[in-house]
Amino acid sequence: MVLSKKRAMAGLALAAISAIALTACGSSGPGQPAGGAGGDGASAWALTGGVHEVMWKESFENWNKDNADEKINVEWFANDPYKEKIRTAMGAGTGPSLVFGWGGGTLKEYVDAGKVVELGDDTQDLVDRLIPAIVDGGKVDGKLYAVPNSQTQPELVYYNKDLFKQIGAEAPKTWDEVMALVPKFKEAGIAPFSLAGASKWPELLWLQYLTDRVGGAEPFANVAAGEADAWSDPAFAEALTKIQDLVKAGGFTEGFGTVVADANADAALVHTGQAAMLLQGSWVFSSFAQDAPDFVKDGKLGFMPFPTVEGGTGDPNNVVGNPSNYWYLNASASDEAKEAALTYLNERVFNDEYVQTLIDGGGVPPVKGIEDKLADAPNADFLGFAYDLVNNAPNFTLSWDQALPSAAAQELLTNMDQIFLLQITPEEFVANMNATL
Repeated sequence: MVLSKKRAMAGLALAAISAIALTACGSSGPGQPAGGAGGDGASAWALTGGVHEVMWKESFENWNKDNADEKINVEWFANDPYKEKIRTAMGAGTGPSLVFGWGGGTLKEYVDAGKVVELGDDTQDLVDRLIPAIVDGGKVDGKLYAVPNSQTQPELVYYNKDLFKQIGAEAPKTWDEVMALVPKFKEAGIAPFSLAGASKWPELLWLQYLTDRVGGAEPFANVAAGEADAWSDPAFAEALTKIQDLVKAGGFTEGFGTVVADANADAALVHTGQAAMLLQGSWVFSSFAQDAPDFVKDGKLGFMPFPTVEGGTGDPNNVVGNPSNYWYLNASASDEAKEAALTYLNERVFNDEYVQTLIDGGGVPPVKGIEDKLADAPNADFLGFAYDLVNNAPNFTLSWDQALPSAAAQELLTNMDQIFLLQITPEEFVANMNATL
């Protein structure tokens, strides 16, 4: 899925940050009704961590306090376990009334299988508060099946300014400059890049950006459209080769395959001085702000767009990431649960309290008419950077593992991991992925 310039500009009010990080809570297993799907009461499954958990928790608690007869039971999951649990639950026709998702290919699969409800005008009160182009991310074939519940999340490069000063270097603007920095950092006993390889999806960020810088947004747009042999576009093989060149040069921390993103271990390697840079989503700013507040407050955390590639035809202002997260309404929920969930969406999602909590935590909601509030927000330097990153993007491409159907996305992550571990060649990757089309 590729967002047009119009959509990217409409997402200006959506730079992703949070300044609070919380620990995971308990969760129910997949395939079990969670108070809504198959039962009478409404329920929601949500992700832990950051200002989002604070915002959602406050919102649901206040709803339950005011609506004792229509309570929404909330269960909390870390990102990676959630994806597997919700896939299993939805496949079994169970799961929560309100389903947390990213839109893209998985939403279309749910729609095609009749797993989620078309919202139509049932959430019009909420939709009227939101930026239209971000609402469009919840549509399939022009019909609304999901509504935003957070902010846009472009991906970018973070770096430790002190470590760059230590080796007398500037932040790289080109891929050649990236490769030239690798031996300099290694000589100083510093890993050039941190990477949460155990989670696999952070590895995909490298292919997304390198492919876009080499060949623009079109190669993946052809893949997402299901065109035969679309992975044979030379941009993919060139990007994969560059990744393996970086791995072979020692560009990542030793043992990167054991680092887990959900634990914020990749960000910790940067603020503790063990790694110089990190390619991650804007949501990771929250772990820096929470785990190393002085590091952030003292201006030691730098951030930059992904470097350009010499000879590449992609626009250097293109970005990849998540336009927003969304709530879906489970078709298996009872009528009572659906009614409660819809009323909650209209009355509580992105109301004044919800919006202020998000802004106070450093995020920017997809809500119209909040420019003045954003101007007074904390962490203005990062907010301004992320704001401009989205504002200047000719194309904003949805994360590939969310844009593709789930089976193809899983195969993509598996092959991506093998590329980083040097277990397959770029040519084998291309052949394997063409087989999924």
